[in-house]
Amino acid sequence: MLTISRFRPVTMDDRDVFSRHYALYPPEHSDNLFSNIACWNHFAHYTYAGHKGCLIISSTVQGVTTFRPPIGPRDGEVLLDVIDLAVREGGERPLVLVDEPTTAWIRTLFPDLSLQPDRDYWEYVYLTRDLARLSGGKYLSIRRQLNRFVDRCHHTVEEINPGNLADVRTFLHEWCEWKQCNEHPFLSYEKNAVIFAIEKFCELGLEGLAIRVGEKIGAIAIFEELNRETAVVHFEKGLPDCEGIYKAINAETARFLEHRYTYINRESDMGVPGLREAKMRYHPHHMVKVFSVARDDLARLV
Repeated sequence: MLTISRFRPVTMDDRDVFSRHYALYPPEHSDNLFSNIACWNHFAHYTYAGHKGCLIISSTVQGVTTFRPPIGPRDGEVLLDVIDLAVREGGERPLVLVDEPTTAWIRTLFPDLSLQPDRDYWEYVYLTRDLARLSGGKYLSIRRQLNRFVDRCHHTVEEINPGNLADVRTFLHEWCEWKQCNEHPFLSYEKNAVIFAIEKFCELGLEGLAIRVGEKIGAIAIFEELNRETAVVHFEKGLPDCEGIYKAINAETARFLEHRYTYINRESDMGVPGLREAKMRYHPHHMVKVFSVARDDLARLV
């Protein structure tokens, strides 16, 4: 029987556990990446357990616990163990981040189970070359904003490395002051997540770019490999000093990654209307869709 006592908190010491497992079973959704778990651990309080060759991830946000489907070999008994645990320990929707391949598998086992689309956590995936080149009429407005930035703001682009991490930290504190992070609970959590990413930048195996306007960093992007075809951008931040700087860091990141990855995953919009509109303006190639299941529906299976 799978019990909550078998789960242990995720720490930085667990990176190799996740890396070895994901070498065999690459994650579909970036929320399962170790770096995302580590950076947001202060918010989501992640735990995990190994069970019959599978990795089981759980999180608890504001006292509500959820579980993710087993990552590993397709084993119906393991899935039932997770479902049973989710019913006993989880909230109203205790099984979350069920990606499309897993959804298809679950429906072969339980064709009548209701899996509901969780649109707020669908991830936006773009062709890298589209973001790098911005060709055609559909990107005309973005190109105009980018050209205004290039014309008006003298800037340089550099990789984030140990030599400029102090400048990146200074930038992040300025960004938080502008955004008034401490007055907005979620922005405060995000501030802690991105600062953790910078503090553990090398340990987490992250990469990044910074745009420096004059002597000061004005924008950053932090990213890593999701799988052999796809890079994922975890954080993209900019100051309002130069109009179009977000368009610039987006384009520079794509150019930097163009010859290494076919796709760029720019994560979800978390249901934020303005963010959803901004991501749609870049015309995603496809979405990484995820679903969730209500506890009452799961309870009928165990």
